[in-house]
Amino acid sequence: MRTPREAGIFVYRDGRLLVLRRVEDAYWHTVAGVVEPHESFEEAAGRELREEVGLDATLLDLDHPVLYPVTDELRRQYGYPPDVNTVTVRAFAAEAPPRWEPRLNEEHDIYRWCTVDEAVGLFHWPETREAARILEKRLVRR
Repeated sequence: MRTPREAGIFVYRDGRLLVLRRVEDAYWHTVAGVVEPHESFEEAAGRELREEVGLDATLLDLDHPVLYPVTDELRRQYGYPPDVNTVTVRAFAAEAPPRWEPRLNEEHDIYRWCTVDEAVGLFHWPETREAARILEKRLVRR
């Protein structure tokens, strides 16, 4: 059973974002995954970051949780239990070291380093586009 909690992680370096293409659905996204029942959002974000791209980094919480409804299609596709009607997603960011490149797991087939504008143009989900803009504002203030 899939939990109603997810974490998304933006990997950035030198003003660019890492964008990954998912194999299964062929859409562009960030590192992301389900929060397991025994994990916090931050623990899941760190685990997903290591599993999907091989990066172990300090996480910045973007402090912008998003809720999305579980439709009948999502329930069938991902196996949400009948009592789950919404999913909470928390977004994080991680700075990649100089010259680091991801080691993609089986969930992704290619990646790109993009400006925020380019990434927003590629991202499939509107919530991901919105979180990318929040990250952009946070990085400018640093």
